[in-house]
Amino acid sequence: MNFSVTPGWPVVLQDGPVLLRPYRRSDAAAWSEVRCTNRAWLAPWESSPPGRWEDLNSPAAFRYVYRDHRRQARQGHGMPFAVCLREHGRERLVGHVNLGNIVRRAFCSGYVGYWVDARVAGRGVIPTAMALLVDHAFGPGGLHRIEVNIRPENGPSRRVVEKLGFREEAYHPRYMHIDGAWRDHIGYALTSEDVVADGGLLARWHRTRTVAP
Repeated sequence: MNFSVTPGWPVVLQDGPVLLRPYRRSDAAAWSEVRCTNRAWLAPWESSPPGRWEDLNSPAAFRYVYRDHRRQARQGHGMPFAVCLREHGRERLVGHVNLGNIVRRAFCSGYVGYWVDARVAGRGVIPTAMALLVDHAFGPGGLHRIEVNIRPENGPSRRVVEKLGFREEAYHPRYMHIDGAWRDHIGYALTSEDVVADGGLLARWHRTRTVAP
């Protein structure tokens, strides 16, 4: 695979059992199982075309997801990662994180989206994955600003960015069409200057977890 257009891509990032890596064709069955099992957990927060959830998240549908991820990375517009857990000598796909809509030159910014298997929620998987991605984006990825937009009602997702110290910067009325209607979103952001004194976002996240009651 040739993704040389994107600085810092492809890459594998890891902290403890949390592993971020590019998707593989062989991920189809695992991706579909996680997505279908987590329909009630994920569907209210995602934009998707009309159709049955099971069809849109089938192993066959993964082919189109995989191609889109490859295209994003090849064109320099995204850094999509499978989020995996390595435990007991095995690797398991448990989520997704993507830095997309990358714009360079004077802007050097991108937007992050993510989801995680409810069966591992609350274990720090996605905050760790986000911290790994942000540090990589601010370093080898050559970016300056990372944004995340989240529906106000999505408490678990908002807690991820708030734990990591993202600033709440904006309220976007009717920002995106999700779950049958135009939904408001809250805008969060970080710049590279926000984490440099802490030695990076991952280092700050580890200190936060250490001192948390």
